[in-house]
Amino acid sequence: QVQLVQSGGGLVQAGGSLRLTCTASGWTGRSYAMGWFRQAPGKEREFVGAISLFSGRKNYADSLAGRFTISKEDAKSTVSLQMNSLKLEDTGVYYCALDRQNYVSSLSRQYEYWAQGTQVTVSS
Repeated sequence: QVQLVQSGGGLVQAGGSLRLTCTASGWTGRSYAMGWFRQAPGKEREFVGAISLFSGRKNYADSLAGRFTISKEDAKSTVSLQMNSLKLEDTGVYYCALDRQNYVSSLSRQYEYWAQGTQVTVSS
């Protein structure tokens, strides 16, 4: 059974940085993608970025490219989300997810497996 475990997150001041990681287990395929999404209070879940664990191809939300960076560690089935220059509006619950079809999609419905989510709070 596929499981995704997140770590990182927490409270940071505006302008600061945080790093989230997500590790997949129970999945033996080589070609898959992992994505990051977030949900702010009272808002819909939105796409942050995604990466192919096979090719390394990345896809970012236009509004976040340049501040957020996704990387991968193949041997550990782990992806990281480095968030810099954080703003108040980056506050929310961040989720990683796995897509077995490796589409590197921005659509949440493409992802079959989801982690539990982790809170990121940016304060002024």
